[in-house]
Amino acid sequence: MNQFLKYSGIILVIIGVIVLGIYTINTPSSNTPLTLSALLLIGGLVLHIVLNRIIE
Repeated sequence: MNQFLKYSGIILVIIGVIVLGIYTINTPSSNTPLTLSALLLIGGLVLHIVLNRIIE
């Protein structure tokens, strides 16, 4: 379980990159995917840093 928690921040970052890639490939109609991608990237980075300090 600790291994999953350790890598959950990286998983969020990867999901953010996938959302950003889908936004780039498709015709952009709004900025909602960009906002979601930014929140996932920043949240994943913060979660990764905080959880690695707590678990180790």
